[in-house]
Amino acid sequence: MSCDCGYLAAACLVAAAACAPAAVSAGDVVELRSGAKVEGRLLVQDEERVVLDLGCGQPLTLARKDVLKVIEATKAANEDAAAEGGVEDKEGLFSTARLKPGSIKEKAETFGPGVVMITSPGGLGSGFFITSRGHLITNAHVIEGETHIAVTVFQKGKDGFEKKKFEKVEILAINPYFDLALLQVKDAKDVEFVRCFLGDSSELKNGDQVFAIGNPLGLERSISQGIVSTVNRNMNGLTYIQTTAAINPGNSGGPLFNLKGEVVGVTNAKAMGFGVEGMGFAIPSARVKEFLLNRSAFAYDKDNPNTGYRYLPPPSKKDRAGGVGKK
Repeated sequence: MSCDCGYLAAACLVAAAACAPAAVSAGDVVELRSGAKVEGRLLVQDEERVVLDLGCGQPLTLARKDVLKVIEATKAANEDAAAEGGVEDKEGLFSTARLKPGSIKEKAETFGPGVVMITSPGGLGSGFFITSRGHLITNAHVIEGETHIAVTVFQKGKDGFEKKKFEKVEILAINPYFDLALLQVKDAKDVEFVRCFLGDSSELKNGDQVFAIGNPLGLERSISQGIVSTVNRNMNGLTYIQTTAAINPGNSGGPLFNLKGEVVGVTNAKAMGFGVEGMGFAIPSARVKEFLLNRSAFAYDKDNPNTGYRYLPPPSKKDRAGGVGKK
């Protein structure tokens, strides 16, 4: 399907709508000078043409002179977030937004590039960007005790996703009790990363659909789907989201999304044993926000082995007996 002028472009848009009505929410948006819009997956964009995949087997080619603007999926999501009241914390370290519900395919295409693979000499895990400047969240157990950490980003290119590895990664804060860590890619230069928005985990209900993106067993950019089994599973004094979405080694630190594309949890564990299936766990996003808002208390110091903790001396028997202040 090819279009070489405004008239043919209009005809092709009509044909495209009839061909694949379900594909019109694929993510990337092309606005035409005629005022019409078409959505699909952007394949090619150059000085002469814009090519979209509408899901009907044959790409749609539009003459560049007929195109007013191209809005890629990530930018569209950011605009939706702003329109829906997206806000940042006072230091701009993370954003929340009321995004519109969509399909897992659509949300994975939009926010999947914001999910990364984290590697170290001790193993690998997952993480996700919370700012376009390279700040990202992962599990403390993914990077704890490591001095050399690398982050692999999967960026959308002309021929699909392209891997780019960043070797200069700094630990900014870590809380082993919450099992959360804040990192920042320091050698990104002018790269603008795809950020993920933190949702409201308190709005989750048992039975809600969720999906996880990560790198289980090193299998890059894997997506697993499930439901929320329970929103408040108590383990070791903390509550977790229990989900049937497949969680495996390598998923740790990756995001658990709702169908709006908001991060409602950080995957960090699974139940293991013979015959055990569909029992994954995630740290609620509410706890992630608490960690970030109080990150100065967990600021990382490579020279202090007790970073993230402050041990208080236990009260003496005299103090517990009310002897304080007595002579």
